[in-house]
Amino acid sequence: MYPANMPGKGQGPPRILLVEDDVPLAAEVADFLTRNNFSVRILHRGEMALAAARDSDLVVLDWMLPGMDGLSVCRAIRRKSTIPILMLTAREGDALEVEALNCGADDYLAKPVRPSVLLARIQALLRRVSDNSTRDSGGLTIVGRIQVDSSRRQVTIDGNELSLTDNEFLALHMLARHAGRVVTRDDLSLALQGRPHDGLDRTVDQYIARIRRILGDDARSPKFIKTVRGEGYLMVGEVKS
Repeated sequence: MYPANMPGKGQGPPRILLVEDDVPLAAEVADFLTRNNFSVRILHRGEMALAAARDSDLVVLDWMLPGMDGLSVCRAIRRKSTIPILMLTAREGDALEVEALNCGADDYLAKPVRPSVLLARIQALLRRVSDNSTRDSGGLTIVGRIQVDSSRRQVTIDGNELSLTDNEFLALHMLARHAGRVVTRDDLSLALQGRPHDGLDRTVDQYIARIRRILGDDARSPKFIKTVRGEGYLMVGEVKS
């Protein structure tokens, strides 16, 4: 059960926005989450989620929705907010997962979803948000042209602030704090997803690819983040903190 005193915002149970057009499924999921100490609001159309996300701690978002589809909703929310987004879809495949992550989703589950797995993923995402808000309250890490301020959850390069999701920030912060050393895929997967890397999951690699794009880095000739084959990733430079 997720502790009621650890929501992403304010006090009381964490607030879940469930955007799902399958009415019986939405009711079933909401009932399960409510019994596990969450406050759940259900919406059945994507466009209605944009305003409601502002008053939520996490969004569970179906891919296929009437009107505005899940990917469009995800992009629109992500342009204005770093709220965790977990996408659900009846379709399967690595390409779909990559597409969801590239749109700004923090995690992805294929239907039919086991309630215990959905609960674990939601708990992991909310736990990381809580950890990010309390860890290293005065921490400032500088690696070359990159400055990571953990107290403000802010990253700048050459003085220009970057727009990052919570998981992108967490991954970049880990790399920056261990600059000059390899951060393994296992460590990154545990931090980002709450589970070890299984050797097949490409989620960590997709986060790194997105961070590289934001930094203007090139994986073939990296200035900031190097791939260490078979191990993980390494940020180039020395830490000044």
